[in-house]
Amino acid sequence: MTDTAATPVAVATSSTEVDVVIIGGGPAGLSAALNLGRARASVVLVDAGRPRNAATLRSHGFLTRDGIPPLELRKLARAEVAAYPNVRVFDRTVATALLPTGSGDGLRFIAALQGRGAGIPSAVSARSVLIATGLRETLPDIPSLRAYYGMTVFSCAACDAWELQDRPLALIGETPDLGSRARLIARWTDRLTVFTNGADVIDTVEEAELAASGIVVERQCIDDLEGERGTVSAVRLADGTRVEIEGGFVRPQWHPALDFVNGLEVERDEFGNLVADRSGRTSVPGLYAAGDAASPGPQQLIVAAGQGARAAAVLVHDLIGVRTAH
Repeated sequence: MTDTAATPVAVATSSTEVDVVIIGGGPAGLSAALNLGRARASVVLVDAGRPRNAATLRSHGFLTRDGIPPLELRKLARAEVAAYPNVRVFDRTVATALLPTGSGDGLRFIAALQGRGAGIPSAVSARSVLIATGLRETLPDIPSLRAYYGMTVFSCAACDAWELQDRPLALIGETPDLGSRARLIARWTDRLTVFTNGADVIDTVEEAELAASGIVVERQCIDDLEGERGTVSAVRLADGTRVEIEGGFVRPQWHPALDFVNGLEVERDEFGNLVADRSGRTSVPGLYAAGDAASPGPQQLIVAAGQGARAAAVLVHDLIGVRTAH
């Protein structure tokens, strides 16, 4: 790895130097911060403050916290992390670049920061970096979709299908995996209509297979959704036909939020996510990833939190030079 000490990012460093920088303040990042704090590592957590699940009223599947609002779960986690003085949280702050400096035992990372709060340094230097930035999502172009998203239209079946079971539901999407997602959602209802919104993503063979399971495929473009106060009641098609529903799911397209690592030669998968082993180690020594940043699609909150905890445990051993096989 080349020495980049002369780069503009490296020159911009302040006096802030820590053992670990965590980029991303979701469940993976917060879990890692808690465990690293307890291990007496000095930590800076960089949190943009724009969680992907902000529109969701309730989160599910997190043991002891099933049904809790995601923002409340985040608040509880932040309060726990705040108990450790060796962990600092930079709110409303993003990493704009991440570059290595030095080499060998002197290798460090410089994270250039851009923050709105008082006292945020222009950069921070760390021995190791954990990336937990999650994903960005793009929803199908349907005018009123956002008005129902997170209330009666969701993206995660494992998280929200229980509350919609046995109702007439919609699955809306334009991606090639729409048929497989329909089979999953059919575990919770036998009244499912798949809307491709004009996209050619389900062929006639797969349509016949879905029909054999009682799943209807509607290929027309969607004009809009109908309902009120966050409760969806129908899908209105381009020809004016209304398909009545009592909830549904949408298949977003997900994109990793990783522009700031473009200066690193780190391995990525076909979706652009960081490739990491089960311990969170990437192809760059000292760089780790947890949660959705190292996954081709979003995971449940409890899974992401577990990955953050695992990565923290491995990272502590790596910091002291004890290689483990976690």
